[in-house]
Amino acid sequence: MFRSLRRALCVTVAAFLLPLAGAPSAGAVERVDGPARTAMAGEGYWHTDGRRVLDAAGRSVRIAGVNWFGFETDTRVAHGLWARDYKSMIDQMKSLGYNTIRLPYSDDALKPGAMPDSISHDGINTDLRGLTSLQVMDRIVAYAGQSGLKVVLDRHRPDAAGQSALWYTSTVPESTWITNLKALAARYQGDSTVIGIDLHNEPHDPACWGCGDTARDWRLAAERAGNAVLSVNPDLLVFVEGVQSYNGVNGWWGGNLMGVAEHPVRLDVPDRLVYSAHDYATSVGRQPWLEDPSFPANMPDIWDKYWGYIFKQNIAPVWLGEFGTTLQSGVDQRWLSALVTYLRSTSEHGADSFHWTFWSWNPNSGDTGGILKDDWTILDTAKDGYLAAIKAPGFPAGDPGGPGDPGGEGPACSAAYTVSSDWGGGFNAEVKVTNTGTVPLKSWRVTWTWSGAQRVTSMWNASYTQSGTTVTATNATHNGAVPTGGSASFGFGGAPGGGSVPSVTCTAT
Repeated sequence: MFRSLRRALCVTVAAFLLPLAGAPSAGAVERVDGPARTAMAGEGYWHTDGRRVLDAAGRSVRIAGVNWFGFETDTRVAHGLWARDYKSMIDQMKSLGYNTIRLPYSDDALKPGAMPDSISHDGINTDLRGLTSLQVMDRIVAYAGQSGLKVVLDRHRPDAAGQSALWYTSTVPESTWITNLKALAARYQGDSTVIGIDLHNEPHDPACWGCGDTARDWRLAAERAGNAVLSVNPDLLVFVEGVQSYNGVNGWWGGNLMGVAEHPVRLDVPDRLVYSAHDYATSVGRQPWLEDPSFPANMPDIWDKYWGYIFKQNIAPVWLGEFGTTLQSGVDQRWLSALVTYLRSTSEHGADSFHWTFWSWNPNSGDTGGILKDDWTILDTAKDGYLAAIKAPGFPAGDPGGPGDPGGEGPACSAAYTVSSDWGGGFNAEVKVTNTGTVPLKSWRVTWTWSGAQRVTSMWNASYTQSGTTVTATNATHNGAVPTGGSASFGFGGAPGGGSVPSVTCTAT
């Protein structure tokens, strides 16, 4: 986010479907080979068409999510894992109606052997024990996809020391930036949970747009990096932020996209470009438009000038990758209300709207606070309430490794395994079974194999058999029937403790 007036972070510690030409209406029944099934927006990789973002089947989608920062700091991992299990946080995001996570990182977190700091393994995050930062990112991406959330990776900083004006520094050259972008594109190739990469966070003076100086021209650098990403994975979206100043007109860091009109970004793969802006209020910094006597009536014209025109002229989709406030001042409250209106309500406009990720999920953002309060659990209902009108439906859940086909025809299910407590000599765990198919389940079966010598000592709400380290759990009489989109759970005790969370498969009938 905007840094010049920013206090230090505490690091210790479908989409509704628009009935446009060629796109089915929301909830439409789409004919496929065999029986008809309800269309689910968000499947597969995405592409653009004018100002819209479309899924693999051409259905409009809206990104409506949160920033969960930390991988860019010296902890080299998403923050809050000292207080909560990562799965419970992703579950909460989903339950609140957010469908996308913008995940900032620095190149430091991608170094070979880089290890995360400040993760509690005391009955939580037990499957993250011993993993590198990049491996933890893998787990977060995997569980987000399994839960029906999408991820945008955000190259936030060259290193953990702080934000840089340009996309390179004396210690992290452009070649390292591009090499790492390509490595991430390759790492998640084939996993459409990761829909794209935000190439660099908040370029600002002396960065320019369209000036032609290859050492400063962010537009040219974005082309080099974007094309490098697409050379590895041509299915990804490329998110390109603005700069600070254009032709003498100053704005928020990364928030000035005025240069797009004369100097658009040119990518080798068509329909993959999304422009991104950032916008803030007085808790981050003072801008002249926030002091204008006509405020907040003046704000739509300000947003039109800096980035909104790109959407309104049907040039490309626009994603407000960061916006946030403590909400303490009346000015900030009026600013956020006006901005939400400007971004277009989902109920009225569907996915023909601006995309967004709020800054931030974390409460430890010094200038804005977060969606969560300081205990990392309680919801800031005021902030969340402002965003209600622009939230959008989630997306089809990914396959966690089982034979079920999420969102496909007939019965299908997924299962999520969570350790609720671990005291070394034993542990308790819960498994949540979700109906991801199009018909009610009559019964289900979950199987996993432990990597250690664990054995089930007791189980409730399911029966089980164990052969060696492989366990098969079958529903009880009372919870085998699960409606479409519904879930059932069972729990068990096991010994010894300290084992990693295994992959689970779910079979439905």
